[in-house]
Amino acid sequence: MPKYVIERELPGAGKLSVDDLRDISQKSNKVICDLGPEIRWLQSYVTDDKIYCVYVAPDPDILFEHARCGGFPANSVSKVSMVIDPSTGD
Repeated sequence: MPKYVIERELPGAGKLSVDDLRDISQKSNKVICDLGPEIRWLQSYVTDDKIYCVYVAPDPDILFEHARCGGFPANSVSKVSMVIDPSTGD
């Protein structure tokens, strides 16, 4: 199944408290449960004003639906073409 990176513009994201992030995660988990087993959240990276989320899903439409149902921004959804890491250079 394809992997996607979602860019969520969220001013002040880097200043969210642990409780805020827990609440966001719980909401996301509930929406994922409601949408069904074809969508999986792998992890997210919080920066100053954005959150980058990595998901596995059959297509971008279900990710936009997840964002809509959860009240999350989804400014862009990009399919991952390839994953590289330091071992790629070996």
